[in-house]
Amino acid sequence: MKLSANDTIRIANDSLEYEITIIDIGYTTWLNGRAQPRGFYSISFLENRNCMYVTEWNNRVLEPLRYDPSLYEMRIDYQPNIKYGYEVNYLLYNYFLYFENQYKQNLRRF
Repeated sequence: MKLSANDTIRIANDSLEYEITIIDIGYTTWLNGRAQPRGFYSISFLENRNCMYVTEWNNRVLEPLRYDPSLYEMRIDYQPNIKYGYEVNYLLYNYFLYFENQYKQNLRRF
């Protein structure tokens, strides 16, 4: 499959010099068609869930014999004491939901 510009999502808070780039066919379509609208979740909900998702994700990165390393390629540096802002948290949270659905993974340990 060929990637297009619509398959790349840049999640950033430029004032914090923080950025995640997601290159995943289908994420943009999923986000626009299936995700809850912005404002549906509170910032505290998103921050809390992202902390839990990131912890599980990073644990899987460290266990390539147990979890597919082509799915869990890189560690995510998400620090709960940093205020990333609503948009970063919203897009990251929705990526985790998309990822679970698309790749039949269950990251939820909560």
